[in-house]
Amino acid sequence: MKSVFFILTCTLMVSFSAVKNREWKTIANISSDSIPPFLIGDFIDDYDIRYNISDSIWTQFPSTRYHILKWNIKEKFLIARNDSRNKSEPGLYTRIDYTYFENMEPYKWGFCLSVYNAQTDSLAEITYQADKQNPRKGCNGFPFSRMKKAE
Repeated sequence: MKSVFFILTCTLMVSFSAVKNREWKTIANISSDSIPPFLIGDFIDDYDIRYNISDSIWTQFPSTRYHILKWNIKEKFLIARNDSRNKSEPGLYTRIDYTYFENMEPYKWGFCLSVYNAQTDSLAEITYQADKQNPRKGCNGFPFSRMKKAE
């Protein structure tokens, strides 16, 4: 049992040190100019679900909200805390990976809720990384949700 705990501890320490070396933009030091402009605004996905996304709140209508804690612009994902009033996984942490699309008009970009029920923001970051090169199956075996500007 002690060896399992030791291996798990070492694995987490290596993972967390890798996290420290990434390019983070936390909400405290981010400007909306540094967030890709195509991610900000009102959107509809290919399932006809509406969204509003700002630099600090990701809203999936009618009532799901994610409070964005940090953006990783370089690796195209963000970490958020699920709103305490969300119907599923309230108060837990989510990793949202995103990617830009070419030749998928009218859809300009897509996202994946890579992790939506992590106990901490650090675990949300390291638990799973979506395959952005394969948006048809790269979200835990499912397609990325494709997004277009709301009319």
